[in-house]
Amino acid sequence: MTTHGDLPPGRWQAAARAAGLLRPDGTVAATIFAEMTDLARRTGAINLGQGAPDVDGPATVKHAAQRAIAEGHNQYPPGPGVLELRNAISDHQYRHYGLDADPDTEVLVTTGATEALAATILALAGPGDDVVTLEPFYDSYAASIALAGARHVTVPLVPGPHRFALDVDALRAAVTDRTRIILVNSPHNPTGTVLTLDELDAIASVARRHDALVVTDEVYEHLVYDDVEHVPIATLPGMRGRTLTISSAGKTFSFTGWKVGWLHGPAPLVTAVRTVKQFLTYASGAPFQPAIADALADDETPRALAHSLATRRDLLCSGLVEAGFQVVVPQGTYFVVADGAPLGFDDGVALCRELPDLAGVVGVPVAAFCTPGSATARALASRVRFTFVKREDVLRDAVGRLGRLGRERRG
Repeated sequence: MTTHGDLPPGRWQAAARAAGLLRPDGTVAATIFAEMTDLARRTGAINLGQGAPDVDGPATVKHAAQRAIAEGHNQYPPGPGVLELRNAISDHQYRHYGLDADPDTEVLVTTGATEALAATILALAGPGDDVVTLEPFYDSYAASIALAGARHVTVPLVPGPHRFALDVDALRAAVTDRTRIILVNSPHNPTGTVLTLDELDAIASVARRHDALVVTDEVYEHLVYDDVEHVPIATLPGMRGRTLTISSAGKTFSFTGWKVGWLHGPAPLVTAVRTVKQFLTYASGAPFQPAIADALADDETPRALAHSLATRRDLLCSGLVEAGFQVVVPQGTYFVVADGAPLGFDDGVALCRELPDLAGVVGVPVAAFCTPGSATARALASRVRFTFVKREDVLRDAVGRLGRLGRERRG
């Protein structure tokens, strides 16, 4: 029983607690992403916290969506997604990776990758099960695991001079017969690491040993740099039958607001996820789905975006280093992780809240991607994630501001 104004009990509390949003007094905090975006808006700071492109994707894709609206694609699409898009997803996976997915039974269109992840975890994990993720992790993972009533177990990515590397020994200790799902994210947000074949082999080995399912978040699959190769874990021996692969059009084509995602994998697993997904959104994005179907036939646009992002990555990384931050240059994604400790900032959360006044720039603390109080959160406490998916002139302005901060800190 609650009085007027009291927050009601329910599973939402577990989700909020898992995501670090439930305060000790029982009130709910905004996500760090919402907080930092609002801070940027209020202060006029350059927002390098949120991974939202400031330039739209191809005009041809926008025109395809406009055409679909004009032609009447404005009512509910089929629950599994329009066949045109499911065929395009199947063709894309075969063309790039040799993965053959039946568009009728092995492909499901979702409201972005976030819904795909939530529906998958809710469908396949529950009380008594472990879900293993890498740490740091995207915040929706912890919330969805908590909603399912499963236990969240993490395996650290350890920073080195050139990349964040999977702690394989910790992985082998974390995965047990209780493990229902190993949730993999590569290319990885927030660290920008792309898992190597040896790291993927280690994950595949423990999944097979303990009969665990693998769910892989590959939304940045085409945004990799420096001749690094993204390898879907479903292509490894013995893994196609136990892997659900998730991706979306938002990052690949710079239409993050359209929320068109998908997953594919063995028909029984897809059926289980579809059964849950139909009671979440049922269906969405009717005019966007045929537009994304057209886009998926275009391999040049993602290549051009990756080339452009590599240039912007180098611009931001060089500027951060010159300002005095320690940087691990990312192999993929929209993001770079920078360490403020060399400048005397040991608390990344405090630094991010002060940066708009100190430098007119907003970032996101890496601790927001960790279990509150975990060893990984402590190890990465001084790290901040910045995005480089902004125009070059915006990044040059941000780099100049951060450079002035660095000069002031060094006296």
